[in-house]
Amino acid sequence: MHTTYRVTVPTFIKFLGGLKNVLAKAEAYAKEASLSEDTFVNDRLAPDMFPLVKQVQVACDNAKGAVSRLSGKENPKMEDTETTFAELQTRIDKTLVYLQSVQEADFAGAEERKIELPYFPGKYLIGTDYALEYAVPNFLFHVTTAYGIIRKNGVQIGKGDFVNGLPFRDL
Repeated sequence: MHTTYRVTVPTFIKFLGGLKNVLAKAEAYAKEASLSEDTFVNDRLAPDMFPLVKQVQVACDNAKGAVSRLSGKENPKMEDTETTFAELQTRIDKTLVYLQSVQEADFAGAEERKIELPYFPGKYLIGTDYALEYAVPNFLFHVTTAYGIIRKNGVQIGKGDFVNGLPFRDL
């Protein structure tokens, strides 16, 4: 199995699934507590940080962008027009469909592929370094921040919601 595939695609799928679950709990909580959905999705941890809606958008963009760069496939374009929990769920669903369409064989050569990022002109990372030191940590930063915003607003979620299950096996 390609290491770069294994540390990206399954990780992105798993944690986006967890984010979907957490967003569903946030939506239910907002309704129960009569909280404004608009206020909730536009809340942020600090004034200079992205709001919840943008954290979810960027997490999705990071996942699909990383997979596209590493597999050599075209990155599907998504407009940042979401304003509700339902629209954020749809964005995650579209991202998951794309991620699930990419096969391990598509990652042939990914470990050594030169990955250029527009915000680091004149520089590149090889695929393995990009995946392990940039793509996955950046993705998890935005998922974690979204989780933090949701928890800050009173939704009863815990580490188990974030981790979204472990692949335990019987002894």
